[in-house]
Amino acid sequence: MICKIITSMTSKKISFIGTGKMATALISSIYNKQLAKTIIASDKNNKNLNNVKKNFGIKTIKDNKEAVRNSDVVFICVKPQDFDEVLHEIKNVVKNQLIVSIAAGIKTKHIESILGNKRIIRVMPNINCLVGEMAAGFSKGKFATKKDVDYVEKLLSASGLAYLVKEDLMDALSIISGCGPGFFAYFMKYLAEAGIKEGLPKQMAYKLAAKTALGTGKLLLEKNMSPDDLIAMVASKKGITSEGLKVLNKHKVNKIIQKTSDAAYKRSKELGK
Repeated sequence: MICKIITSMTSKKISFIGTGKMATALISSIYNKQLAKTIIASDKNNKNLNNVKKNFGIKTIKDNKEAVRNSDVVFICVKPQDFDEVLHEIKNVVKNQLIVSIAAGIKTKHIESILGNKRIIRVMPNINCLVGEMAAGFSKGKFATKKDVDYVEKLLSASGLAYLVKEDLMDALSIISGCGPGFFAYFMKYLAEAGIKEGLPKQMAYKLAAKTALGTGKLLLEKNMSPDDLIAMVASKKGITSEGLKVLNKHKVNKIIQKTSDAAYKRSKELGK
């Protein structure tokens, strides 16, 4: 059974329209884990195309229609403002391909309104798929099949964690998995810089912050702990962590985080169609 699943996944020809950072991360994951028969990348940006060709040796073209014609699965990885242009460009050559969109805010219903009764999956990946630690969410369009859902789940899960969710939850999920790496990195930067200010070498401070973040996530997941459990474990009474937490609470950092999330959520809604 496992062999059948692997064969089914690796027999697919996958194309990418758009080769920005997230597309490149997905290509890297699929390529390194040998999850496709072939990978084709199409983009109008020569620099991006040259980058993926150099790093992965895959076929690169500047013709989106050709990319669609020569694939079983099409990942559309362009910016939301360019999305409709691409859909109109390829709509006459989309036959039985599975269309996977990673565009923020673009609903499957909107894609179906242009492409017709096609199989659509909407995905919110995150950049951590570059190291096999992706936390992703995805939702299915009206005409996507159970096989499509299973395929996308296995493809994403090969690089981390993937949840099938109702589409109206995708904006909320995007705040955590899509924006999360940037938000966590922001906090880690200033945590490391606090150490640098007190004399730690720069590279040591950044590595300590990154490893601490990695270990914290691993501890929560593997020990099935809540954030509050871990805070209680670390913050001993009258200890140094407790003193730092008093400052976070005094300045209502929880409220700042909520406002940050609200702003990201609002922007995701604004991008939506």
